[in-house]
Amino acid sequence: RTIEKFEKEAAELGKGSFKYAWVLDKLKAERERGITIDIALWKFETPKYFVTVIDAPGHRDFIKNMITGTSQADCAILIIAAGTGEFEAGISKDGQTREHALLAFTLGVRQLIVAINKMDTTKWSESRYDEIVKETSIFVKKVGY
Repeated sequence: RTIEKFEKEAAELGKGSFKYAWVLDKLKAERERGITIDIALWKFETPKYFVTVIDAPGHRDFIKNMITGTSQADCAILIIAAGTGEFEAGISKDGQTREHALLAFTLGVRQLIVAINKMDTTKWSESRYDEIVKETSIFVKKVGY
């Protein structure tokens, strides 16, 4: 029911695909702008582990909040946008993707999961996926992962 509610509300703002992001993005500004601004926590337990998911901002304007969240992490998930231009901007010399990987490592996070999103914008291109994997592998290894 919650996801259905978020889907309806997101669609009303023209952001139908953001229904899952809204599970943790609670601020009105986050929902309107389509970006995470503040860190948000979601806790759950498995038979072996207590897990806290910390959703941290990726936008350059909120890097302090990203550092606050990442400094508490044992593992990070680096989300990489597959869109043409987006990926390239993120891994460029001053790109956010590169900066976030470096900051996470500097803050002591030694486990990194890399996830690629927005593959639909590339029509699920396998060659684009392979290109991103290759380039990302090179730069995360340089960082220290």
